[in-house]
Amino acid sequence: MQIDDPAVIAEARAVFDRYEAAIAANDGVVLNDTFWSDPRTVRFGITEILYGIEAIMAFRSSVARYAPRATRKVHITAFGQDFACTHLEYERQDTGLIGRETKIMVRLPEVGWKVVSAHVSLLAPSDPGRVPKR
Repeated sequence: MQIDDPAVIAEARAVFDRYEAAIAANDGVVLNDTFWSDPRTVRFGITEILYGIEAIMAFRSSVARYAPRATRKVHITAFGQDFACTHLEYERQDTGLIGRETKIMVRLPEVGWKVVSAHVSLLAPSDPGRVPKR
């Protein structure tokens, strides 16, 4: 198995970038389409624990807008041709809090790259692990 095939990294990055643009625009159609349409899909957010695409879609429909954020670091690892992990470190521009977001992506037959699991979290201002501004 090849790790970090540049072509696979580029494909995962394209999914990542499309998702980030959709977050900024609060484009629920694209956000939902990025996730695997399956009851086994999981998304743990800052304020929510969601099991299944129906729960994820219901959450998305309740969001008026997402807090603006600035990317600090993106890290992507690909394993073979059909599995990738994306990691985002960002700063919320409204609070200055540091956020982290991980997406597990799989290339599925007939539907292409889909997020099958995601986790979003924020560091508390007093968290000793808080990363200083770069």
